[in-house]
Amino acid sequence: MEEIQHTVLCVDDEVNILHSLKRLLRREPYNVLTATSGDEALNILEKNEVQLIVCDQRMPGMSGTELMSRVRDLYPETIRIVLSGYSEIKTITEAINKGHIYKFFFKPWDDENLKLEIRAALQHWELIRANKVLHEQVIGHNQELSQINERLEQLVWERTQELEFRNQALEVSHAILADIPLPIIGMDPDGCVVLINRKAEDLREDGIELHVDNPMRGVLPSQAAMLLNQAILENSAQSMQGVKIGAKTYDMKIVPLSGQFSNRGFIITLLD
Repeated sequence: MEEIQHTVLCVDDEVNILHSLKRLLRREPYNVLTATSGDEALNILEKNEVQLIVCDQRMPGMSGTELMSRVRDLYPETIRIVLSGYSEIKTITEAINKGHIYKFFFKPWDDENLKLEIRAALQHWELIRANKVLHEQVIGHNQELSQINERLEQLVWERTQELEFRNQALEVSHAILADIPLPIIGMDPDGCVVLINRKAEDLREDGIELHVDNPMRGVLPSQAAMLLNQAILENSAQSMQGVKIGAKTYDMKIVPLSGQFSNRGFIITLLD
């Protein structure tokens, strides 16, 4: 966090008091401004960023507590200290209870004590500032996280919709494959059966042991089995007419899978 030079505004209608406060703070790393009235102080506050204001209570026109009440409303982060006499303690106590001022000191004040209290008040201001910056950062991070979560939710929704569409398309594809009016058999790269449609299942009625995980070679006659071996070795399409399977004779076609499933299996179609 960027360090700043603190600005202290001293307000008193007595010029000699202002001189005393400036002498007191001359060795401190502060920018010290002065005003001789509440109105002048408000004008200075309007034009300068003031971290702490030290104000006399008894001033003509606008008292110290009245000024501090205005400052609290207009510049709530500015730390407010009032200097007062013993006779004004009730007014000062009420101002403290209402939150108008941070602390008050009786006149005449102890120089070292006042310097330490001003230093502590500015450290308090720094702590408030650091907490505010941290709070803003947390809010900013929370907003970023919220946006990220919203985007993730959108991506998840889009992905879910895509998967649902693909699942529906896959179900339709399976339904179409199942209802194609000719035997279709899917095999893995080694020639084992991985898929059978309804027409292919009908071959079992002729005593053919056509089941998933069984080798297709055991279903085919010897020449057709040799052709299947050739297709597997070459990953090539093959065809043969007059292949007798069970009680029927078929024209057999062996087609390797293509695209992203290349070298991952074959499809056999049987046309009677």
